[in-house]
Amino acid sequence: MIEKEDYDTLAARCVNELKVRQSKMQEEYDLDGYDEWFYDQATGLLTFSSEGREINFSYFQAGTFSRNTSTWQWAWANENTLDSVKEKSAAIKDFGSEAGFPKLTDGYFASDEIEAWEFAAIATALTNGLGIYRPVSDHLLLFLVIVEVVDADEAQQLKEKYVDCRIHERARRAFVCHHLNKQTKVGFEEAFETAENMELEIDDDFQAWCDECEKVRENEDGWNDASMVLANIRLVCEHCYFDMKEVNLGYR
Repeated sequence: MIEKEDYDTLAARCVNELKVRQSKMQEEYDLDGYDEWFYDQATGLLTFSSEGREINFSYFQAGTFSRNTSTWQWAWANENTLDSVKEKSAAIKDFGSEAGFPKLTDGYFASDEIEAWEFAAIATALTNGLGIYRPVSDHLLLFLVIVEVVDADEAQQLKEKYVDCRIHERARRAFVCHHLNKQTKVGFEEAFETAENMELEIDDDFQAWCDECEKVRENEDGWNDASMVLANIRLVCEHCYFDMKEVNLGYR
């Protein structure tokens, strides 16, 4: 019978494994050789770039350590972290529940930087990540588990799916005719039935137009130069899209 690891043994083993992972990741991808880095919660991409070259990784956030309050917070307990980059962190909580390790199941508690690295190491081991990237945002240390390399074309497609909205910040893109707005009902026709937060295929986008545009589209047997001129399609974010849908259909 295999003896169950206690927490300290688990943490020490995972830290040693992380050192190997970090060394291997650096050797293979030379992340220190890039001039700039950028992480995007919306796309779940961590991008390293220099003039003429770029590499993208998928990632999830394990948690954050605050130097101001000397506290750790797991990503799954952080309301300010998007679901897209914290869902995988739930696996740590599930493991902690089964093993009876409170430090893996309590969402927020006093800690230190050494322990924060232990938590990140455990998260990496449990999800078989490539390693950790730890950017600093003000007083917060963010521990990002790098999952895998994302193909350049796939990464570009993913990035193009998101827009910066002055109201909702960064969100998936959507396309609407210029008649649609958030104040008046003008009808709401969609390319396909939609729901908030639904998953989309890489080639799909939220698309909607008003009743008047639908009449012209039908008369023209589809979208052509005439119907497209009337629609005068514009780009919005998905949250603005569903605000317009709610005004017209009261679906919420």
